[in-house]
Amino acid sequence: MLRMTPLAVGAIILAGGTAARMGGVDKASIELHGRTLLTYALDAVIDAGEVVVLGDWVATNRPVTFTREDPAQGGPAAGLLHGLDAFARAPRQVVVLAVDMPQVTMSTISRLRAAAEGHDGAVLCDASGRRQLALVLEVARLQAVRPAYGDEFGLPIHRLLADLDLAEVAAEGLESRDVDGWSDLRDLHGR
Repeated sequence: MLRMTPLAVGAIILAGGTAARMGGVDKASIELHGRTLLTYALDAVIDAGEVVVLGDWVATNRPVTFTREDPAQGGPAAGLLHGLDAFARAPRQVVVLAVDMPQVTMSTISRLRAAAEGHDGAVLCDASGRRQLALVLEVARLQAVRPAYGDEFGLPIHRLLADLDLAEVAAEGLESRDVDGWSDLRDLHGR
C-alpha cells in the first residue's frame, strides 16, 4: 500500500462569503491595481505545497483546488473544516487567509509561522487586538477540537478556535485591513 507523507504546509483561502455589503459580488474576482484579490492571497501563501480555495472558480496562474462547503454559507469555521477535507495530502500546518485581505503578504505569513512555534498556531490581530482571518494552525490540534460532522454549520470561528493556544501577532501597516465594502476598496486603490 502506497503511503503518502503529509505536506509540511497547506493553505486554505476563504472566498465563499456572501459579500452582502458589496451586493453579493464574488470578492475573489475583484481587482485591485490590476490584480484579483485571489491573486494577492495566492501570492501571500506561495510557500504552501497545496492550496484549497473555498469559493467559486476564478482563473488563477497557480494550480489550486476549488471547493464549496456543504451546505453553502456555513461561515468561516465550516469553510475551514471543509477545506481541510479537500487536501489531496493532509498538511501538518495550514495557513488560513480570507480572500479580502490583500495587504497580507509572504512576510506576514512568515511572521505568523514563526510565532506559531511552540503553540497550536498564530493569528494576526489588528491595532485594537481583534483577531483577523489570517492564521496559521497546527492541523493535528485543529482536528482535536473539530466538532462532530454537521455541528460546524454556523459555528463562529472564534468558538472553533477557543481551546487552541494561538500566539497573537500584531499587524504591521495595513495588513489587517480587509475589503468589506466598496469604500474599503476605494481607500486601498488610493494607496
